[in-house]
Amino acid sequence: MIIEKIASELTVKADQVQAAVTLLDGGATVPFIARYRKEVTQGLDDTQLRDLEQRLTYLRELEERRQVILKSIDDQGKLSEQLADKIRAADNKTSLEDLYLPYKPKRRTKGQIAIEAGLEPLADTLFNDPTQDPEVLAADYIDADKGVADTKAALDGARYILMERFAEDADLLQKIRQHLNKVAHIRSVLVSGKEKDAAKFKDYFDHSERIAKTPSHRALAMFRGRNEGLLQVTLVADPDNEEGDRRSYCETIIAEHYHIRQQNRPADHWLEAVVQWAWRVKIQLHMETELFGSLRERAETAAIEVFANNLKDLLMAAPAGQRATLGLDPGLRTGVKVAVIDATGKVVDTATIFPHAPQKQWDKAKRTLVNLCQQHKVELIAIGNGTASRETDKLASEIVKDLTAEVHKVMISEAGASVYSASELAAKELPNLDVSLRGAVSIARRLQDPLAELVKIEPKAIGVGQYQHDVSQSQLGKSLDAVVEDCVNAVGVDLNTASPALLSYVSGLNKTLAHNIVHFRNQNGAFANRKQLLDVERLGPKAFEQAAGFLRVTQGDNPLDASAVHPEAYPVVKAIVEQTGKPVTEIMGNSELLKSLKAHDYVTDNFGLPTVSDILKELDKPGRDPRPEFKTASFKEGVETLNDLEPGMILEGVVSNVANFGAFVDVGVHQDGLVHISAMTNKFISDPRDVVKAGDIVKVKVMEVDTNRKRISFSMRLDDEPGSQSSGGASTGKAKPKARSAKPKSKEKAPENAAMGNAFAEAFAKAKK
Repeated sequence: MIIEKIASELTVKADQVQAAVTLLDGGATVPFIARYRKEVTQGLDDTQLRDLEQRLTYLRELEERRQVILKSIDDQGKLSEQLADKIRAADNKTSLEDLYLPYKPKRRTKGQIAIEAGLEPLADTLFNDPTQDPEVLAADYIDADKGVADTKAALDGARYILMERFAEDADLLQKIRQHLNKVAHIRSVLVSGKEKDAAKFKDYFDHSERIAKTPSHRALAMFRGRNEGLLQVTLVADPDNEEGDRRSYCETIIAEHYHIRQQNRPADHWLEAVVQWAWRVKIQLHMETELFGSLRERAETAAIEVFANNLKDLLMAAPAGQRATLGLDPGLRTGVKVAVIDATGKVVDTATIFPHAPQKQWDKAKRTLVNLCQQHKVELIAIGNGTASRETDKLASEIVKDLTAEVHKVMISEAGASVYSASELAAKELPNLDVSLRGAVSIARRLQDPLAELVKIEPKAIGVGQYQHDVSQSQLGKSLDAVVEDCVNAVGVDLNTASPALLSYVSGLNKTLAHNIVHFRNQNGAFANRKQLLDVERLGPKAFEQAAGFLRVTQGDNPLDASAVHPEAYPVVKAIVEQTGKPVTEIMGNSELLKSLKAHDYVTDNFGLPTVSDILKELDKPGRDPRPEFKTASFKEGVETLNDLEPGMILEGVVSNVANFGAFVDVGVHQDGLVHISAMTNKFISDPRDVVKAGDIVKVKVMEVDTNRKRISFSMRLDDEPGSQSSGGASTGKAKPKARSAKPKSKEKAPENAAMGNAFAEAFAKAKK
């Protein structure tokens, strides 16, 4: 049943899903299955496999819960065949829990107390026969010994019984849920007296929009405001009847569900009051909790997806390559920390200079850096983008002019560098280096190879998330780890230079095996071939199968070990060698020869057409890096602070973060500005990532600068004019008729601002520090 359901959701065949599940249950990783088991899964890619893995976990948890519920109700002696069928048919956790609600062990309620007092027959009679007079019937149930002092107490007890019965009716709850999902609004208002403390939530002081259409960032902003006691957030079930002038439509749903209607019978008025109480006292609160929970879950999922996508873009950013690099970690009073690394990333020199206030040793700092660059033949200068980065960039510009050799300077995001500097891993890697200098090393290394360096930092510390601290940390961690794993294995890892942190993300390996590999390498020297992995402590055949294809051994015994061809597929290459009569070294990279070969000629019982085709592609470009070519952005001279910005300026910058509502761009003024989604292109888009991704170099026009709130509004439509149109609350420029993004309706107007201060901007700024 689970297999068929997943197959239907992914629009693939059941046998594909079954094959993937079997491999996953057998310990295979997603990267391994996606690359080396294409025949088995009939070509499922890594995205499909990740979705499959996630749904498999959910549906298995659902099935486990189903069995627990069936047993619980059966143990109570209340499991009818009809109820069992409904429970077995429930396809999500919410429906399952709805069915279990009447049978779920709970504390004694007013309804249960009323039943114990013998009032259930009264409730049933009035419900089934409204022609009976409530007061007359209730008189027969007065019993002071049972706590029923008068007819009012009897009728109250009967009302509690019916209210709880209504609130536990799975079919009724589903009807109300469907209605609320279509029309209900989420409403936020400022808590009285909190104006000053809640300034960052200004856009939510009086805000209402359909809960089904509320985007992730706005939902999380409102929930954060509520958690901080600054906003009151409620569910509006009847947006057209907020004042309560007439009966709630949800009350009508309840009445119609139970065929309760006003026909001037004695009990009709009493039953209508029960319906009203059931909605307002029981069901409404339950639905608010549930719908807010669902909204938060959707918002968290979207936020985690944003974080994961941005992280992937950063990890897969173009590496500068193996070139001697000077790393600068800018600072004012404490100085600029300097580290020089050689082409392999090894630290060869360090220093601390004080070019800025209060010391102002500009010339001395220049001489120091020039000498370091000349002594170590530096080709690249990496400058951290934190405090004093533009001042340090200016210093680097003067150095580049003074050097005879060609040297390029690049501004690098230093997010997470301080976290790495103080980590146990950094202490092991750089034991003889002061903590303050380790950041400069990290900045230099992340220019050489962003992926290899950033994997040393906990993904959450890299700071490219949207409300990352408001989402499920376990789910966020799991998602980000999957992204890192996919990126590391997509690029491949040099077995002889990789750090333990990088190796730990390789398919089939973990932290223990990664450290064992490095220990083996330190004791025995560089690996000569992949087979030596089997000599590593605790690394058995299964781990070797999963990891070998993603590990590279350059200049080793076998040239194939430097490629993505898995050792298990070497017989295919051997057959090619035998047929062509040429050694492997002459086949690899020989496009003309490889194009003349026909993949199906090498298909065997063990290696199908997809695998053979992949092998031929890999032999054509062995060890190819899927990451883009290295490019750098040029920040405009003289534009170093917010005060230097003027509306109309066209600047080059780097996309530092992408959210659902737009992209943040760093133009070198210590404050990222926002390009709202409506100002990104002259075409309608629903996802900013259709246009840009983190790390992209873009040109933007300054549309508005708010120095007081440190907000900048940019447009990527360079023909836009500042102040000509407002989008999302701030000027984003003139939009051509066909270029307008979907505009929210009155109460649904996007309050995030084109400069997007709010809680997200603040959280993002904090995360970058």
